Amino acid sequence: MHYSVCVLGATGMVGQKFVQLLENHPWFKVKSLAASEKRIGKKYGSEVEWLISANLPDYAKDVEMVPLDPKQVDADIVFSALPADIAKEVEPKFAEAGFVVSSNASAFRMEEDVPLVIPEVNADHLKLVEVQKKRRGWDGFIITNPNCTSTMFVLTLKPLMDLGLKSVRIASMQALSGAGYPGVPSLAITDNIIPFIKNEEEKCESEPLKMLGTFKGDRIEFAKIRVSASCHRVPVIDGHTEAVWVEFERNVSVEEVKEAFNSLKPLDLPSSPEKVIVIRNEIDRPQPRLDRDAGKGMSVVVGRIRKDAWGIKYIVLGHNTVRGAAGASILNAELLVKEKMV
Repeated sequence: MHYSVCVLGATGMVGQKFVQLLENHPWFKVKSLAASEKRIGKKYGSEVEWLISANLPDYAKDVEMVPLDPKQVDADIVFSALPADIAKEVEPKFAEAGFVVSSNASAFRMEEDVPLVIPEVNADHLKLVEVQKKRRGWDGFIITNPNCTSTMFVLTLKPLMDLGLKSVRIASMQALSGAGYPGVPSLAITDNIIPFIKNEEEKCESEPLKMLGTFKGDRIEFAKIRVSASCHRVPVIDGHTEAVWVEFERNVSVEEVKEAFNSLKPLDLPSSPEKVIVIRNEIDRPQPRLDRDAGKGMSVVVGRIRKDAWGIKYIVLGHNTVRGAAGASILNAELLVKEKMV
């Protein structure tokens, strides 16, 4: 079983991660790579300054790049690593032309009829696809994965909902790769922390409410919890670390929280990790260098689970370009295949 795929925005940092993760994928075969007009017709290997910590896959070196035009693309599934402003214009053209678009871009995440999906959290939100196709008159459709920061802590919030989750506070320590390339200037981030990331806090406070909400036939009823976020850029290459404080409607113990985390089961998909939430008991874990590659970058790692005045607090870490970006879009596409939506 093989499905042909195209990566839109293949030359950027997330686009490169798509190219890396799709190498030897059991279900998906890259048939085309699409990029900006100046790169059309040129070979991918000669145009890309390879940024990630692996060699450029051999299969991609001689692929001639095509335009961001559905008439020029032959694929069953399109992965989008486009900037939000370009995605806003390009992705609907592909959906209207009948393509399945699995997008990492933020352009359509909060649209009422577009699923914002983490498969282990809200797979049932894929039911919005039929609403979207009917409402927009498209033969194809768009699904999205969340912001890389939201992804990490929402995976931990899902199993806590049944414990009476009331409010959430998070403080993020976000890796440089989350800023793309060339990212943050070295003189700005060396020996420094930058306590502002444009639009990040707004995404972290709104996206979880949609993902943890309930499908109501033609829309999502947002979750009735409160989320407050403070987001910061730190001098780490990969791996977003987040301090999380959760408040409940009742007194909840540390053991109940650990049991809830262990209850979140992986799906039977090629990119699914063996454990979705890995609990570290060491007092000084998780750490980006030690834990970001857990589950090949698809697990989130939790540690320092403890009581406080609000309820429970803990640290969560995840690989921002794998589970938080390209890997998330690929997992979403795998879910679509399993659900026979491709």
